[in-house]
Amino acid sequence: MATEGHGGGLQIHPMDQFIVKPLFGDGPIEWYTPTNVTLWMAIAILAMTALLVLSTRRRAIVPSRGQSVAELFYGFIHKMVEDVAGHEGLKFFPYIMTLFMFVFLSNILGLIPMSFTTTSHIAVTAVLALLVFLTVTLVGFYRKGIGFLAMFWVSSAPLVLRPILAVIELISYFVRPLSHSIRLGGNLMAGHAVIKVFAGFAGAMGIASVVPIAAIVAIYGLELLVASVQAYVFTILTCVYLRDAVGDAHH
Repeated sequence: MATEGHGGGLQIHPMDQFIVKPLFGDGPIEWYTPTNVTLWMAIAILAMTALLVLSTRRRAIVPSRGQSVAELFYGFIHKMVEDVAGHEGLKFFPYIMTLFMFVFLSNILGLIPMSFTTTSHIAVTAVLALLVFLTVTLVGFYRKGIGFLAMFWVSSAPLVLRPILAVIELISYFVRPLSHSIRLGGNLMAGHAVIKVFAGFAGAMGIASVVPIAAIVAIYGLELLVASVQAYVFTILTCVYLRDAVGDAHH
């Protein structure tokens, strides 16, 4: 959003696009209030259902376009989980597949003009990261018991350094949800803010706006790449963390 300031200068508000607003009325937002965030999360879930369920319900030998795309995503994520988390990690494939598709579609839908990027909000990405963290931790203790703590003990290091390294490993483990969520939300928020800044210049430069418009096109293409890469990074890190729970602890 770009407006004229009191001093006559141009004022651009790139962060206005991230404001959470109620869908109905202008009252306070409670935990049960439908907002633009819940709307676009629901749209992402509907898009995921249409792609993975409706387009594959016939399971034709000669697949339709929708089925081909769904099978492409299925094969890609299945191989990722098997390669990174191992055979035992495949038990969690449905969860990881759902996680990837939700993040990916939320990222892509957020690039539609006048839409809302739910994964640009730390509140959303933090919940996703905490779910991964809790899943990995609970599965690790369920499968290995107290032996799950062995991942913090660097047995290959000199004995005098092991307690220090154990503390560092423990801190890094509990920092995972923070880094996992900020990486996704921060990258998307930054890209969208930059696009909004250039859009503000384009609206105020008249015939010279061709320059910021060209920049917007280039950045938009980059944002498409970032949306895909960040969904991939979020998912592969989930697989890496899951490997600690289902694989053999080693350092």
